[in-house]
Amino acid sequence: MIETREAISEKAVLIGIITQYQDETKADEYLDELEFLTMTAGGVPVKRFVQKLDKPNPKTFLGTGKLDDVKAYIETHEIGTAIFDDELSPAQLRNIERILDCKILDRTNLILDIFANRAQTSSAKAQVELAQYEYLLPRLTRMWTHLDKQKGGIGMRGPGETEIETDRRIIRDKITLLKKKLETIDKQMAVQRKNRGKMVRVALVGYTNVGKSTLMNVISKSEVFAENKLFATLDTTVRKVVIKNIPFLMTDTVGFIRKLPTQLVESFKSTLDEVREADLLLHVVDISHPNFEDHIASVNKILDEIDSADKPTVMVFNKIDAYTHKTIDEDDIVTEKTKEHYTLDDWKKTWMNDLSTESIFISALNKDNLEAFKEKVYEEVRKIHIQRFPYNDFLYQEYSEE
Repeated sequence: MIETREAISEKAVLIGIITQYQDETKADEYLDELEFLTMTAGGVPVKRFVQKLDKPNPKTFLGTGKLDDVKAYIETHEIGTAIFDDELSPAQLRNIERILDCKILDRTNLILDIFANRAQTSSAKAQVELAQYEYLLPRLTRMWTHLDKQKGGIGMRGPGETEIETDRRIIRDKITLLKKKLETIDKQMAVQRKNRGKMVRVALVGYTNVGKSTLMNVISKSEVFAENKLFATLDTTVRKVVIKNIPFLMTDTVGFIRKLPTQLVESFKSTLDEVREADLLLHVVDISHPNFEDHIASVNKILDEIDSADKPTVMVFNKIDAYTHKTIDEDDIVTEKTKEHYTLDDWKKTWMNDLSTESIFISALNKDNLEAFKEKVYEEVRKIHIQRFPYNDFLYQEYSEE
């Protein structure tokens, strides 16, 4: 299923909708993210189409008039791909493909394609392949319109399967095999986790492209792959880290994203088990991103889904070197101060000050405030370590690196 291939730049149009649940600002944010996803996959976004609707059209997602506009633009500019910001049903995919006569992708398919391109280990490849097949199974009809019925005529009638039924059966068999393979991998990973003994486990979690792998490299002095792209890390990486006199295990996990496909959450269960079994979470946030508060909410939602929301957590606000804010002139008495004008000190006085969890502001790339970060992690790991090994408490009372 997964093919290793060179990324070819394809021109694509991006399509989204404004509904009662998704206003214009939110729709723009999602399309910005979709544009980044498209570029990560090797595409070139050339135009956006947005339509206001009470709810998506069940047959064609967009209204017929807007779809005609998209078709005209695609034909005029020779665009090969149309990418929709929401998951399309099999019927919508089939109908839109018939009208636009080009390759149709939705957000789920695009994310799965990026995952397939990034998967390196046997575990990650099997997880992505399972998600791809589960996504593909109900959508097979659009791929076999020329083979969806047996030929009629004398001598052609019989009990045989149609082409599409054969394909569905093959895919169901592959899904079953992949699930068995992943069960075996889950057992192996569970044994690996068990063999790590009682060492404190710390997991880096957060939205995709917030700098988790860069932070991992700085703290563990290792060389985990890090890149300024979405989903650069798919494979879980575990490294032993020692701060002062306490050793612990640090795990770099797959990044989360808004509208994360449910197939991926399910198939990446073994990867997310690293988060479930962690003693401490370092929730890394890209504070330079204008929508970082939405990112925090999305990550917390997924943590809640995997029963990890109540774990001890340190909020790590990363990329302070890239943070910029709008300014208001001293003689400007009209402009109201909004979040766009907040300095880092202003942010620290907001809800961040009232957080029940610890928080720290750093730049992993420039190593700004890294010593304070290490001290914070040391304190939190020490609390857990002392609870686990109370007879070792005397070791930490007067410890100094001097």
